[in-house]
Amino acid sequence: MTQLDESAKRALAWPGDPETPVESCTPALARQQYLDSFADIQRPLEDVAEILERHVGAIRLKIWRGRTAPRQGAPALLYLHGGGFVIGAPETHEDICRTLANMAGAVVVSPDYRLAPEHPFPAAIDDCAATLVWMTEQADALGIDPLRILVAGDSAGGNLAAVVALLALDGQVPAVIGQVLIYPVTDQLQTSDSYLRYQEDFGLTAAAMKWFRDHYLPEPTSRSDWRASPLNAASLAGVAPALVILAGYDVLFDEGAAYAERLSTEAKATTRTWPGQIHGFVSKRRAIPEAQEALEAIATAWRAMDPALAR
Repeated sequence: MTQLDESAKRALAWPGDPETPVESCTPALARQQYLDSFADIQRPLEDVAEILERHVGAIRLKIWRGRTAPRQGAPALLYLHGGGFVIGAPETHEDICRTLANMAGAVVVSPDYRLAPEHPFPAAIDDCAATLVWMTEQADALGIDPLRILVAGDSAGGNLAAVVALLALDGQVPAVIGQVLIYPVTDQLQTSDSYLRYQEDFGLTAAAMKWFRDHYLPEPTSRSDWRASPLNAASLAGVAPALVILAGYDVLFDEGAAYAERLSTEAKATTRTWPGQIHGFVSKRRAIPEAQEALEAIATAWRAMDPALAR
């Protein structure tokens, strides 16, 4: 078995990480702890050409234009932040969003989608879908090409990105050129072996995942709905090409690998695994240099998926 990377050990011991386990917090305290911790573990934020805020109804959007992004016809990314459907915001993942905007010369849009328990399933899905529709409708104003939109997300955001890609397959939302799923939640039953192997001591715990799920999906029967557990989708045939990024020491490893296998068999997918890493490593570049490798892999995959660059 691959050993835990030294950088992952460093991140787990990082000063300033939340001291109260999330499952012992109120949602409000968990949100504040999460927001506070990101300022210390992210690298200093990169400069971008432009930062905007917009609204789709009550949904706040944060928008970053990369330094080399063209003023018109730019590629675009809908980035859906992680946080277990209960915590997180565009600002907690701003390092990722700014970096990808610059790497790809693109416009990145991240919605502050509604969170549970105040807004349980499927509110977050509805907000993410509405954001994608808005991006295509406002493409000229944003200076993006509506036919060059990628969807991506990490953890809970990876779940939402997978669902948006499936909704696009059904024509319920506009088409996307690809999907990037970073250690995604794909099975809300939480019964895979990795929940036992890594249930504690590696950052995200099995207890925390149950706390998140119970807030997002208070009705047990909804946990098998494919929109909550995309691993249960009847078919993935025809869905947009995918890059799936996995961390070896992660309670979500098995379900992410299972979804990646289905994508590879039924559609088109590339899987990249960092075997010595922990959940959330892509957000921890100050402690974990391997995060840079993952971001570069995303940018490379994005270019391969983009029809304008594949000509």
